[in-house]
Amino acid sequence: MEAMKEKITRNMPLIIGIIMIVVLLILPTGYEGAVIYRGTDRCSALVLETDESRVISSGLIRSGEQTCTIRLLGGKFKGREVEGYNLLSGALESDKIFNIGDKAQVVINYREDEILSVNMIDHYRIDKELILVGISCIFLILFAGKKGIMSILSFVIAVLMIWKVMIPYTLNGYNPIFIGLAVVIILSFIIIMFVFGLDRRCMAAVLGSLLGIITTCLLGCIFTDLFKIHGAVMSYSESLLYAGFEHLNLTQIFMSSIFIGASGAVMDIAVDITSAIYEVVQKKPEIGWKEATMSGIHVGQAALGTMTTTLLLAYSGGYLALLMVFMAQGTPIYNILNYKYVSAEILDTIVGSIGLVTVAPFTALASGLLLTKCKKDFT
Repeated sequence: MEAMKEKITRNMPLIIGIIMIVVLLILPTGYEGAVIYRGTDRCSALVLETDESRVISSGLIRSGEQTCTIRLLGGKFKGREVEGYNLLSGALESDKIFNIGDKAQVVINYREDEILSVNMIDHYRIDKELILVGISCIFLILFAGKKGIMSILSFVIAVLMIWKVMIPYTLNGYNPIFIGLAVVIILSFIIIMFVFGLDRRCMAAVLGSLLGIITTCLLGCIFTDLFKIHGAVMSYSESLLYAGFEHLNLTQIFMSSIFIGASGAVMDIAVDITSAIYEVVQKKPEIGWKEATMSGIHVGQAALGTMTTTLLLAYSGGYLALLMVFMAQGTPIYNILNYKYVSAEILDTIVGSIGLVTVAPFTALASGLLLTKCKKDFT
């Protein structure tokens, strides 16, 4: 009986993770029947022929319409050969040209058994994405074993929490800052629990993460207002308003994105410091909490040396083309730093860095106090 209870306790994080995934999978978002996709079918299709006679080329820019003969590879009309239409708007970032032999993702508009039109949305990539995910999972499991499986579970839960909870609740008009905080706090507990299990290490790391996340949230809200940053600086935010969600507060959504974006790095620092102090306590059981805390602070100082730069690279990586435009135009650095979208990235990076700085000493203190007490609880 004792052995059974111990086994259940040891596997409790895995049990909780599986239950959460099942619940999140069956949880409706409320947006499954969006009007735009009623009376449609979606599937992949093979491009058999292409016709570019109605495509207008002007240097790099193409506009007009490409017509393709395609064979539907799935869905209600599998096997049929039909004409698909690829509309070109002249925007390189969204336009695509199909060639013979390509696989395309299509949306079929139909009435009963009659196909009304077929729109070619994009190249079909789902199969390649699944291969990439499979390779990633194999490497994780081979390298980390059970920890790798837990890492996969935490990733799935994070995706589902964002898609099934945070996004629909925000669309429904709930405060995105409170929703974001709730989601990040839950994810922090779940992910750290997967790493450490349900013991004092988990409690210490979660407490440290909470301080970093809350600090980042408060500073993000304060400086977004001081910087006069409007949430429309986010990509596609205006499209969201035009889609019928004028009630949304884009600035609050931007504020929530600041601490959500930094939460992963915050958890990394908290887990690193907690793990280091735990190892010190295991090797030197008689150590006091003050000495253990100082060991954690030293580890935090080393980790922070690279983590701030990590945030900078993560946030600025998507803006390389913009920075090249500034350079090519000879834009003064004074002007660059004052642009709204550049200021938004500076805000993300600096506020996230401050959150990391605060999480290090607090996690060290929490770990020092918790891990040098009741050492019989460790396995």
